[in-house]
Amino acid sequence: MSAMIVALLIDTGLGWPAAIFRAIGHPVTWIGRLIGKLDDWLNLEQAQPWQRRLAGLIAALAVIGLAVETALVLRGLLPGGLTGTLLEGLLIWPFLAVRSLHDHVMAVARPLALGDMDRARGAVAMIVGRDPDSLDEAGVARAAMESLAENASDGVVAPWFWGMVFGLPGIVGYKAINTLDSMIGHRTPRHEAFGWAAARIDDVANLIPARLTGLIFASVSGRWRPALAVMARDAHHHRSPNAGWPEAAMAGALGVRLSGPRVYADRIAEEPWVNAGAPDPKPADLLRGLRVYRQAVAAILAATILFAALAALWS
Repeated sequence: MSAMIVALLIDTGLGWPAAIFRAIGHPVTWIGRLIGKLDDWLNLEQAQPWQRRLAGLIAALAVIGLAVETALVLRGLLPGGLTGTLLEGLLIWPFLAVRSLHDHVMAVARPLALGDMDRARGAVAMIVGRDPDSLDEAGVARAAMESLAENASDGVVAPWFWGMVFGLPGIVGYKAINTLDSMIGHRTPRHEAFGWAAARIDDVANLIPARLTGLIFASVSGRWRPALAVMARDAHHHRSPNAGWPEAAMAGALGVRLSGPRVYADRIAEEPWVNAGAPDPKPADLLRGLRVYRQAVAAILAATILFAALAALWS
């Protein structure tokens, strides 16, 4: 738990600096390269659907197993005491996305608040798959806010949760699961069968963290009653079994509507509204959403410190 405090503080302050990325890349990209290789080797288009499902299951288990085993070996090599805690915190650090998520959404919020739609659309295209040219001011704000809410769960709360439960192997294993889902867990002709296992494993891994994220948003927002009400009523409207919980909590906390129809490059998705009847978010609402996110991160850090203190007293 103390190592998680170190990791949270480093990531909140630094993120993952571009200089480090240029020098060594990022552990998630290393996992991604392995997934890409297995996709090329095992996902054979001439195979039957059941064979591709089996191959996808094997690929998912291989990636998760290798990631967890590597983390276990690294943790076993760490010294004891403060030095070991600091080193484990450094190893956990790249598997959190506290600063990078904030910075990506702020890159949308600032030009949007200034009325610079070209820059706002360019920035939002970096974090969502929608056609940015089809988005008006409200559409850009909705897309960024939905990304903020969903990725707060995937990029911050879920890795924190599994890291708190299982330490370094837990957070590394979770990021392997999440990367598998983001790369192959899509309902496309190529990955409908091969990525089925990856998507289902990711659904299970995010079951608790997604709901926990919604509860954290509600608790820190100052509008916990409407946030919880919208979450309870509308979370299941989302196409994902998990993403609707943090999105609905954010919508209720800010008093705006999210989701709804959206345009992608190849299709129009007729999604239902979350918090239908509320107004569309304005640029100022996106800044308010970022404030809720920062308060949520502060709450997570405070809870981690409390858990570490209780663990120290218990021992």
